[in-house]
Amino acid sequence: MTGGTFAGARRSGVRVTSAEPHALVEANDNTLDDAWLLSRITQGDHDAFAQLVRRHAPRFFRVACRFTGNGTESEDIVQDAFLKIWERPDLWKSDRNTAFTTWFYRIVVNQCLDLAKKKRPVGLVDEQSIEDGRITQEQSMIEQERSTLVEREIARLPERQRTALNLCFYEELSNKEAAEIMGVGLKALQALLMRAKATLKNELKIFTGGT
Repeated sequence: MTGGTFAGARRSGVRVTSAEPHALVEANDNTLDDAWLLSRITQGDHDAFAQLVRRHAPRFFRVACRFTGNGTESEDIVQDAFLKIWERPDLWKSDRNTAFTTWFYRIVVNQCLDLAKKKRPVGLVDEQSIEDGRITQEQSMIEQERSTLVEREIARLPERQRTALNLCFYEELSNKEAAEIMGVGLKALQALLMRAKATLKNELKIFTGGT
């Protein structure tokens, strides 16, 4: 389904892919908020749906990639998530004091976790490449080895610890937002983060010879 479109988006001419940064910027310049767009989508407004997809698809594609490590699977997950909105825009209620993005995070993350249960879990994807030409080849190799080691150890974390780490440190969400997305209390989330960091610290010491 790479580059494909789903039913509602196809009628609106919207493609859910990672290659729309310009659309994201344009959407953010628009004063229309998500609640208004959802109210229009409830009435079958294809243009409002297209705007919502352009505004949020790139961001949530990156979120899905961190969980799946696979662009095609991530694209399918985000498409399915938006399809749920097109079919049932009333699922999100603006009077619940929950931001649309927080609610949508939960949908995307849950679909990623459902997929992970069907296959061997993978680690997070390191999107940052080494672009500074002054870094020597040796330094680049060391950095790559370190990145691979960290990803491997993250992949071995229990699912809930891995999810908490992803949301708080890689997606830079607040602890409150991450807890809401995961459906746990704030203290429970903090405990998951502490255990995840402690495990990573110990495992990385073993491999790097630290004390």
